[in-house]
Amino acid sequence: MRREELVDLNAFLTVADEQSFTRAAAKLGTSQSSLSHTIRRLETRLGVRLLTRTTRSVAPTEAGERLLGTLRPAVESIGAELASLSDLREKPSGTIRITTSEHAANTVLWPALEKLLPDYPDIHVELSIEPGFTDIVAGRFDAGVRLGEALARGMVALRIGPDLRMAVVGSPAYFRKRPIPRTPHDLSEHQCINLRQVSAGGFYAWEFAKRGRELRVRVVGQLAFDNIGMIVRAASAGFGLGFVMEDDVRAHLADGRLVRVLEDWCPSFPGYHLYYPSRRQPSAAFALLAEALRYRA
Repeated sequence: MRREELVDLNAFLTVADEQSFTRAAAKLGTSQSSLSHTIRRLETRLGVRLLTRTTRSVAPTEAGERLLGTLRPAVESIGAELASLSDLREKPSGTIRITTSEHAANTVLWPALEKLLPDYPDIHVELSIEPGFTDIVAGRFDAGVRLGEALARGMVALRIGPDLRMAVVGSPAYFRKRPIPRTPHDLSEHQCINLRQVSAGGFYAWEFAKRGRELRVRVVGQLAFDNIGMIVRAASAGFGLGFVMEDDVRAHLADGRLVRVLEDWCPSFPGYHLYYPSRRQPSAAFALLAEALRYRA
């Protein structure tokens, strides 16, 4: 394959990933007109249209999708091999991109990074904190962090955290006005603070289980947030009950700012895992970080 063809294919992949000639041109360090010429040259050589252009967006055609299906794995493989060359250096180096939730970043990832990175100044880590699931292949992430019960197929999964529990909490002032709920069904009589799931486009249904019986409860209340910190703050101020990770309110429970209820309906569940494609050849830097994150009970 000629060098010119490799340049054209890289240009096409960048435009498809960025979904914009303007952003792709900036990323490649070229002009938009030059990039458009490159794509037309590639399409002429192949005899098919690869991209559909509108005034607002750029999307691959059917032929473009087929080509992307071949290009992306090949480019990822080359990238992984280049990264593995850091094994030849005295110390591992390279950039590691991880998609994660805010809770996992605070409770699992940051404590490990805080210890590891000072000894490895050539390792760079980028955390993308997102509330919903992200396709790590399409997003060109090296790995993702999610709960063990929600991992995709075809992924290598490494446990990096203990089992977790949810907690239903309210302030002492709130419970002076309302009775303590004994079962999840009693929540219908309470003001509850909803969590908006940005990726799903709706409110999170509170999940409970006891003696093999599972319940999903849709709650109502005056407030809803897409941020756990605000839910904890509102619950502490007496505006209703919150349903959050136990870790997020441990200090509040210890000092009496919040009271926990329905604890017997909140069993533990599998904690966080680091996951990445099984075909990936981990670089020395990635292997080092994975080992630092590995959960040891």
